[in-house]
Amino acid sequence: MQFHIFLGGACLLFLACTESCSHSSSTDNFDDLPAFLEGMLPVSASDAKVTLGTDNENAKPSERPQMKVKFDYDFYMAKSEVTCGEFDRLMRAETGLVLKCSNDSLPATDISYYDAVLFANAKSKAAGKDTAYTYSKSSFDVEKHCTGLESLAFSPDKESFRLPTEAEWVFAANKFGKKKNSWTSDNSGYELHPVCAKATKKNELCDIMGNALEFVNDWMGNFRDTTYLNYVGASEGRAIGQRVVKGGSYRDASGAVNLYSRGDVYTVTSGTRADYVGFRLAYGAIPNASWAGDEGAEQTGLMTAVANFTRVRSLAGSYGVKLAFRNDVSGNLVFIDYSSGFSNIMEIKDTIEVYHPEISPDGKRVVFCTGLEGTSSKSQVYVRDLTFAGTGLQKLDFENAAIPRWRILPDGDTVIVFVSDAGDNSTDATFKKKSTWQVSFAGEKFGTPQKLFDGAYHGGVSADGSLAVTGSKLLRARITPSNGSARDTVWYNGEQACNVSLAKDDSRRTLFLDFGSRTGKKFVGESYRVHERLFVADKNGKLIKSVASPEGFSFDHTEWVSGLKDYAIVTLVNVNDAHAKIALVNLETSEIVELVQGDELWHPSFWVCPMNAAYYDKLNLDSAGMYYVGQDAPLITHKMNAFWTISDIVEIVALGSSRVSVGFMAQEVKSGYAFNMATIPNDMDVIATLAENYVLPHCKNLKYLIVSLDFDLWSGGKDQNFNKNVGGNIGFEYDKSHSYWKNGVPSQYKELNAVYANGIDYLRDFMNENHGWIYIESGGWIVGGFNENPIIGDPAWSNARVWSKHLDRLKDLIDYAKKKNVVIIGVVFPQSPYYKKTGVFGRHGMLRSTAESLIDSLENWQKKYSNFVFVDENKMGDHDYTDEMAYDYDHLSYAGGQRITRKLDSLIQSMK
Repeated sequence: MQFHIFLGGACLLFLACTESCSHSSSTDNFDDLPAFLEGMLPVSASDAKVTLGTDNENAKPSERPQMKVKFDYDFYMAKSEVTCGEFDRLMRAETGLVLKCSNDSLPATDISYYDAVLFANAKSKAAGKDTAYTYSKSSFDVEKHCTGLESLAFSPDKESFRLPTEAEWVFAANKFGKKKNSWTSDNSGYELHPVCAKATKKNELCDIMGNALEFVNDWMGNFRDTTYLNYVGASEGRAIGQRVVKGGSYRDASGAVNLYSRGDVYTVTSGTRADYVGFRLAYGAIPNASWAGDEGAEQTGLMTAVANFTRVRSLAGSYGVKLAFRNDVSGNLVFIDYSSGFSNIMEIKDTIEVYHPEISPDGKRVVFCTGLEGTSSKSQVYVRDLTFAGTGLQKLDFENAAIPRWRILPDGDTVIVFVSDAGDNSTDATFKKKSTWQVSFAGEKFGTPQKLFDGAYHGGVSADGSLAVTGSKLLRARITPSNGSARDTVWYNGEQACNVSLAKDDSRRTLFLDFGSRTGKKFVGESYRVHERLFVADKNGKLIKSVASPEGFSFDHTEWVSGLKDYAIVTLVNVNDAHAKIALVNLETSEIVELVQGDELWHPSFWVCPMNAAYYDKLNLDSAGMYYVGQDAPLITHKMNAFWTISDIVEIVALGSSRVSVGFMAQEVKSGYAFNMATIPNDMDVIATLAENYVLPHCKNLKYLIVSLDFDLWSGGKDQNFNKNVGGNIGFEYDKSHSYWKNGVPSQYKELNAVYANGIDYLRDFMNENHGWIYIESGGWIVGGFNENPIIGDPAWSNARVWSKHLDRLKDLIDYAKKKNVVIIGVVFPQSPYYKKTGVFGRHGMLRSTAESLIDSLENWQKKYSNFVFVDENKMGDHDYTDEMAYDYDHLSYAGGQRITRKLDSLIQSMK
């Protein structure tokens, strides 16, 4: 299709024209259009370019970066949004759908993308044209709205009516649209207006930047810093089939409406219906259309913890604190375990989309679904361990399950409540066709789902079953008095509410957001915009509290905090509609504390393990078990809490340096329960200090103590490395002031350490559930080439015989272990065989001659000490550990660790 136009002035060379010069539209021919194109404007786009997206770093990741689209075709765009009158005249006969509009000139809203597609097809057929959309089967609700089109396909090469592509919409809006001609919250009175009620010129589009938000044809996909020809959007809708909507509505502030925005406060799918979302049509074929996949680098999304462990602990009044949420850029589950002493962000990378995660009452697991509130898309429910590895994944065998929530029954049993559909709840008949279910989860398995009642109450069900709530469109409640039958009701005067959450205590309070409604404005005494107020209602639905969002932000994804009264966890949405922060809200004081910031942070769940201070009254909770010494000593930091949880059952403990931490695979030991207690940095003083004060006194079932003999690390003086590990640390100082509990460990102390080690369990996650072992890949004995100085420090230090102090420490340890009937197994771990070409024993020095003398002495010690066994796996470099078994100059890989562990296990079995 070509329009006969004359291009003049600055845009004479239209080949180079971008939106910066695209307002010269007066020469386009708007006359003499065929009758079936009445109300359409011709858009001359051939050889033009348009920019989609933005490089604004505060915008949503789905709107970044800028992407160029070039056209080599022209098309038509409807001057106005499709009206109620137009829609009803065509669709009454087509599907029987009739919209409930007070005025035929209002935009047709509260329709799904599928409804818009069927309207476009009907208009094409009425004009005697082919249709752009094909499908195999359609489904409808009781109101005749289309809820699904199976095998829906779009054929861009058809000369027909259709929804505009995002690129066409932006190009036409920039060329023919003016914001001043649109209805926004600044001038709309917060309601729809008849189309083109604002005076517009003949060659201008009506309401393009307001009145009704508009569906376009595209799936929501990622932008790339490139140029596409005749771009028609992403090739697929990914997990939930998200659709692009453009232009803002009567509810949006004028300053918040722009050309690059692609979404709404709600996630919009093909089945989404909202009374502020409509559409306008385009007409014409798109030749040589380009579809875009999600090529390029994997999008991960920026995430930064704002509040540290100390700040969160002071807010929660507990050390057991966890936060889980969805990274909407990657679709993965993300969590922070503040009980680890840090605020490290961990992401469980998976192919399963994670929506609405909720941490279990014991803090060990998380339940989530693959569907989204407000949509009727297919959804499944999963439970998995809240660990870095994301182990224990279990799927609920149920056709469609959404918005799961943990529930503790009056008898103490823990179950999961979910709904059969999380879509629009505004119609009674449709809502009643949905249902609320409950399923047990115990022993790592789901039980048999049991139906609770009709209606999808996904906001929560109280423990006693007396109240259930839900949102999305209407704030619905199901009330069951103790002496009467259940009744369903609508709260909040029937005005729109969403993000509904029932309190997890016995107060039966309801948390929710609204849309700047009359009821909310009357309660707070002033006007506000969508989601700018968080509301709390009592058990009868009466408003009792409201909290304002921070300046420049609105709320989303509001949830009660588990284990902490009067707190909510929320996401904060910036002016670009990006879910930029997660924050705690104190509902008593209205204080808002930011926890995490990033690109798109969704659906937070915050869990607190209540700590009974009276129960721990004999312990100083600011010191007891607080072994967090920082990132410089991560192993000892996390292993000490775990040590107290296994001290009564462990039979084999390995102490040593990083060579042990990666080389001893405790989980593969068959001869007894083993634990890898290696630390960094390390020498004999560190080993002996931990063994004499912790391992030997408190491990009553201990039989074998594996000790790494790292001669090249024996350069420091007494206490040097241990103090470097834990110097001044309050946890160790607290133990020391109590004589390391050698006169008895309070049961509360062990329980307290178990709280700290609970949940993510550092050892289970970063060390792959392998009792303290850290997994690393093979890298070979000479990473990057041997000439990159594999020797650290001055090899001549050993001449000063500093190492003799460490040998004395080993003798003392052997004597102490003998009194406990414990065998010491001294192990020399392998290092690179290329050290044979040098004059040193290993990476950190020591002359080879000195090391050989030490080895001779230790071999003789086996005759002298009945509880000492010497194992030399290095053999001065003449070992048989291949490159595949090495990570670098002096560390074993997985294969090497497996081999040396099996050797030691066989040795222990032979001694038994």
